[in-house]
Amino acid sequence: MSNPFVISQQTARRTLLACQGLYPPRSWSGKRGAKTYLKKVRSIQFDPINVVGRNPDLVLQSRVKDFRPELLDELLYKDRYMVDNWDKMASLSLVEDWHYFSHHRTRMEEIFGVPSDVVMSLAPIVLGQIQQEGPQCSLDYCFEEKTDWSWGPTRVTRASLEGLFKIGKLGVHHRVNNRRYFDLIENLLPAEVLKTTDPNQTLEQYQRWHVKRRINALGLAHPNAGEHWGGMIGVKSPLRQQILQELAEDGDLLKVEVEELPGDVFYLRQEDKKLINRSKKDITALEAAFIAPLDNLLWDRKTVKRIFDFRYMWEVYKPKEKREYGYYVLPVLYGDRFVARLDPGFDKKTRILTINNWWWEDDVNPDGDMISALKRCLGDFLAYLDADDLRFSKTLLKKGNLGWLGEFK
Repeated sequence: MSNPFVISQQTARRTLLACQGLYPPRSWSGKRGAKTYLKKVRSIQFDPINVVGRNPDLVLQSRVKDFRPELLDELLYKDRYMVDNWDKMASLSLVEDWHYFSHHRTRMEEIFGVPSDVVMSLAPIVLGQIQQEGPQCSLDYCFEEKTDWSWGPTRVTRASLEGLFKIGKLGVHHRVNNRRYFDLIENLLPAEVLKTTDPNQTLEQYQRWHVKRRINALGLAHPNAGEHWGGMIGVKSPLRQQILQELAEDGDLLKVEVEELPGDVFYLRQEDKKLINRSKKDITALEAAFIAPLDNLLWDRKTVKRIFDFRYMWEVYKPKEKREYGYYVLPVLYGDRFVARLDPGFDKKTRILTINNWWWEDDVNPDGDMISALKRCLGDFLAYLDADDLRFSKTLLKKGNLGWLGEFK
């Protein structure tokens, strides 16, 4: 068994960011740039809360300079390059990976596909209406009866649509805001994709594939348990540790140790070892980015704390009085450090972006280079939102000195 590859904490930060397309941020552009990033990570988490864009929009705006939300909808619902799926959680993944998730869909059918259950008893009606009338949302059905569902009591037709979606009978044709319109999966994905056989014939092969795939999405991965390993069938901590060790022994993964974190082992794709060598060079990528709350980079917040010494918690579901910062706060990245937190708000009618609050990290002393990078970042963010104006909250104005934010206007 080979010894771990030892690197410094700074090299670990830069390597992880490079894996995530964030060193430097917004170094790609257009649809080709978005595809380059998506091809690398294979999956990004979907969350519908839209304060300054949905989570996947925010993920892409920090990597793709001229990204607009319409581009993601085009990749999903026009090009069918991506598909609404379930990976770590509700996710958007590449269509070309559809057949690899057959084990997951089989598992969902065992849970949701029982014909006698009320959800599946309505399946012929739900599917028949789609066949006759085209894509449908839950409001297009007349049934008012309710049933228990994961989020609470819901209409049986909505539950039936969800169940059929989970087992792969239906896919998302398009969205109107956050409302999904479902269609038969054979109307959405190419026949060759649907006919492709899953190369992972056994559950064990699938589990190995999914662990390796997750390294793509994480970049530099810590083996300890956490939600960053969620969404896999039957892969608990002992099995995951075993699979990671086997993948390293087979040469698929590289074991990495960080000098300043003795005893901690991380895993990196073998093909990403070249990023370590680049990250060791004394070249600082002096650009800034606003990071999505559910960004792939933040899936493992314990690793973010370990490597960046930055503690982050998404407080959207916390009671207001218990929030330390705010409802939808974005970490601010500069170079290879998290330097601040931003609490934004956006009025979609007036197209006004409001900075509700801004908090510097304790050890940050912004210099000219950092301020210039933050101004470029904010300018790109305004363009991403198609914002017409920038304003500041009363909270910030009461502080008196807006610093670089005041200079931006």
